[in-house]
Amino acid sequence: MPSFNNFPHIFTPIKIRNFELKNRLVFSPVVSGHAGVVDGQVTEALVQFLGAQARSGVGMVTIGASPVDQGRARDFFGSLSVCKDEDIPGLHRLVEEVHRYGAAISCEILHAGRIAQPNALAGRKAWVPWLTPDMDPELFEEATEEQMNEVIDLFCKAAVRLRDAGFDMVLIHGAHGNFVSAFFSPLTNQRTDEYGGSFENRMRFPLKLVKAVREAVGDDMAIDFRISQNEYVEGGTTLEDVITFLKAAEPYIDDANLSGGWIFDPVYVKYMMPGYPQELCLNIPRTAIVHEQLDIPVTCVGNIPNIETAEQILAEGKADIVAFARNILADMDLVNKAYRGEEDTIRPCLRCIECASRPAVGGGVRCSVNPQLGRELYYREIRPALTKKKVVVIGGGPAGMMATQTAVKRGHDVVLFERDEELGGRLKEASVLFCKEPYHKRYLAWDKRATLESGADIRLGVEATPELVMAENPDEVIVAIGGEHICPPIPGANGDNVITVTEADLGLAPIGKRVVIVGGGFSALECGIQLTYEGHEVTAIDALPEDKLWREVMNELRSGLIELRDRYGVQLVDEAMVKEIREGSVVYTRGGEDFEIPADTVVMACGLRPNKELVQQFVEMMPQVTVVGDARKTGNIFSANMSAFDVAVEL
Repeated sequence: MPSFNNFPHIFTPIKIRNFELKNRLVFSPVVSGHAGVVDGQVTEALVQFLGAQARSGVGMVTIGASPVDQGRARDFFGSLSVCKDEDIPGLHRLVEEVHRYGAAISCEILHAGRIAQPNALAGRKAWVPWLTPDMDPELFEEATEEQMNEVIDLFCKAAVRLRDAGFDMVLIHGAHGNFVSAFFSPLTNQRTDEYGGSFENRMRFPLKLVKAVREAVGDDMAIDFRISQNEYVEGGTTLEDVITFLKAAEPYIDDANLSGGWIFDPVYVKYMMPGYPQELCLNIPRTAIVHEQLDIPVTCVGNIPNIETAEQILAEGKADIVAFARNILADMDLVNKAYRGEEDTIRPCLRCIECASRPAVGGGVRCSVNPQLGRELYYREIRPALTKKKVVVIGGGPAGMMATQTAVKRGHDVVLFERDEELGGRLKEASVLFCKEPYHKRYLAWDKRATLESGADIRLGVEATPELVMAENPDEVIVAIGGEHICPPIPGANGDNVITVTEADLGLAPIGKRVVIVGGGFSALECGIQLTYEGHEVTAIDALPEDKLWREVMNELRSGLIELRDRYGVQLVDEAMVKEIREGSVVYTRGGEDFEIPADTVVMACGLRPNKELVQQFVEMMPQVTVVGDARKTGNIFSANMSAFDVAVEL
């Protein structure tokens, strides 16, 4: 029996021009990286990826960042081409795939402007509204009015191709600092002609573009316009500017798609795709103000953590439509589960931004908690194995839980040994940090429940030994025991005032007022933020220069954590080596000089490594032993879940 009354506003249809959305949750623009890398052509991987989003139950699927030209307009490789008439048959195939599941389909079209791919430019200069002082005139040129009209023509032709292919809507990308949106901001447009100066002039080109696209596609096709309701940068476009433009554009568009952020600054880029350090629903307050001023529907987006919050936003009248991407990537049955009243089984997103990291460098989209994502060609469904096996999993952290759930879905008999009294591994550590808690705590609860209810034989509080494992007479063994903390040979490192970062995060040891963290990586950074948040004075010491730290993740996440570090006052001493840990102080060397700082507690955060000796005991038991997660190679939750899934799904 459907239970959509839990979300009455979400499941109320809404009409947009000549078509109706069956519900008010839409899949927001995402570059999957699955179109042809060279030419942007439709591939089977892209068809299956979009089909998976449509099957999730959303009202509409939106393809992200399709350039109107494969040269100057392109900001991603692997983005969909809408640049030539020969693209139309492939585009029509995407329409058929999405429509067959009852979802509408839209495509975001853009001109990259300043952020055009250098390889796509092939030696040509990128077009921009105005040469800012930091731009090299050998690489950029201020667009002439003739060139601006050429861009408008490219947008119109792309929109017509989408219309002819059967798309329900076209989304014009005018946010984040690309060519169109750069006209809005006084930071990127100080032209001296009729397209610069006052905001009336600065919005002249985007408005001219919108009018031209409407004339080109006629009255039948819906037009959406994406704009940054807040660039989050001083001196940028104001909320009043945004409202002024949208009211002027309202006769020609059918939805206002309100995003946020500015791509040109490493601080403000985090608002484009907010990670777990950012506040929840950060765009909603200003979106609600815009919504009050418009008569057309308004779509909101930006760190909306779950479907319950989406329902609340709609119920409070702050927007008409909610756009999700990462929540749906994490669980490709999200909307259907909500409709059936099974929202407590939705797999939560961690806001780790792993999904965006691969397309940014030309790869296909992946997800830390959903290893099937982006691999729908191979793993759309987990099929039963031809031969049923007895599988023993050692360890109940993320990798062990993923291996267990997947092996059970394959139809195997699974026994999981976990030495602690509860499942979770290092997820328990992440779920207590205030900057991660809203996402990681929810995911930990989901992961534990999914494992405990999987049908596997879960043995908590039992430390596996080779003898205990072999007594189960297993056909396959998966070792997922995690890693061990690295403790450098520093004099005093075994003192009573020294604890591990895990002990610090979980509160397993007393911590004094003054804390020194040995190490400056991500675990050290997050621990330091947590401790200063709790009132401790924290200094982290690392051998690397600051600009070499935290480079393993996208800038959107890194800049958010650095903002928290600075807000709460974590001190960093870079390019330094800890020389000695004393009772009450730490001695370090920097630039050839020794320094001593007070420390009531010293936290070791030097990373993890596989426990090779313990792993080897299990590997030697029998040939059919596979090591996964940090026990194999230290990484993050993405690598842990992916390695465990890849093994278990092939058993």
